[in-house]
Amino acid sequence: MTPRTPRRRHRVVIPVVLGALVLTVTLVSREIDQPDQTDRGFLSPVSTGDDGGSRLAASLTSNGVLVQRETDTVRALRATRGAPATLFVPAPELLHPRTVDALGLLPAGTRLVLVDPPRRVLDAAGLPLRPTARRWATRAVAPHHEGRPCPLPEMTGVGAAAVTRARYAPTGAVEPVELCFAAGLARLRGHSESLVVGASDPFRNSRIDEWGNRAFATRLLAGTGRVVWLNLDGPAPPPPEPPPGPASPPPDRTDSGYGEHDHPDAGTGHGEENAPGDRSGQDASGPARSGQDDSTNPLWSAFPPWFWALLLQLLLAALLVGAGRARRLGPPTPEPLPVTVPAAETVRGRAHLYQRAQARESAAETLRAAARARLARRLHLSADTEREGLTAAVATRTGTPRETVDRLLHGAAPATDQELLDLATGLDRAASADGPAEPRPSPPVPQPRSEGDHR
Repeated sequence: MTPRTPRRRHRVVIPVVLGALVLTVTLVSREIDQPDQTDRGFLSPVSTGDDGGSRLAASLTSNGVLVQRETDTVRALRATRGAPATLFVPAPELLHPRTVDALGLLPAGTRLVLVDPPRRVLDAAGLPLRPTARRWATRAVAPHHEGRPCPLPEMTGVGAAAVTRARYAPTGAVEPVELCFAAGLARLRGHSESLVVGASDPFRNSRIDEWGNRAFATRLLAGTGRVVWLNLDGPAPPPPEPPPGPASPPPDRTDSGYGEHDHPDAGTGHGEENAPGDRSGQDASGPARSGQDDSTNPLWSAFPPWFWALLLQLLLAALLVGAGRARRLGPPTPEPLPVTVPAAETVRGRAHLYQRAQARESAAETLRAAARARLARRLHLSADTEREGLTAAVATRTGTPRETVDRLLHGAAPATDQELLDLATGLDRAASADGPAEPRPSPPVPQPRSEGDHR
């Protein structure tokens, strides 16, 4: 009986699992490179980080566009009154549900720009759009959509831009929806114009100089000559008063006690300080909401996301190298020796390997296979003799009961090292036991010579 061939399924499963793990880590690392709208400084006009928008604000200012930074939603809505303006909302996810519906009630001549808004914001703002697909990485595409040029006049001459991460489609409403950049940009005309952009890449400091991102972002926001930049550093608090109903427009800027031209710091980017209804300053309800929250881990924020992704991949590579250099998984397998080694040293070395791996079953089967082969040769049996035939022949030779011989040659695996030692001793005795004497050939009988034979 030949020894059982060990299973080698792990040699196929382990590389597949490791390959899937590397692919998963790569996808997760790439996803980490996509910023979150809830991150501090995300598309802030005063943030110089990779995910900030200071370079876009500088580009708008150099083109003669007035950039007005607001940190309160109600003040931003009031700032759109009186003169044409573009309300830029780079983080729609942070808007409070009680103020989102006011985005659909902006005055005439106002352009609303939403960056990658969630479905709840689109529905609450009354925009007949729905996201149709979302890529795990942003794609740079040309302005046209389905072979038709982009209808936005400011996009004339703009090349490919990294706009398409989320794609949009109309919900079947009456308002016409114009799509550009492979449905990554959607425009809805009406009392006020609304534009939805499917990615934040064109507005970020780290990506604004790629492809045609700078031209796309600047032209998209510079159309009215004034940009009201809603810079939320966290989830927006509820408004101090109920938002205006459908029949009434948003509150006028003059409601705060300031005229259009004597508004403090108007157009300087700091008009949100000490304003009525502004929750960014200190008030009686509690401490100030400032963007200088130091609750995050300083070590985590000291390095860019790609550094941590690279560190994670290096650690994974070290684990793979360690797994590759470690001992083989599974039971020991016979291999040819590269050099000639003395028999005693070979036996001792393999015995130590079996003992370290606690492979008593494999060691016992190896000993039994060798004993069966030796007994078959000594009893002049063929190598393919059945189990019963070999057991009967050994029992007859040694005078041992068949049950004992069968248990010795084909029994269960030993549970302890002592049982393995007893098994080896019993096999050695059975293989070296003397049997009946083999018949010796008789010597030839001399033949008598004939008379004429002189040999």
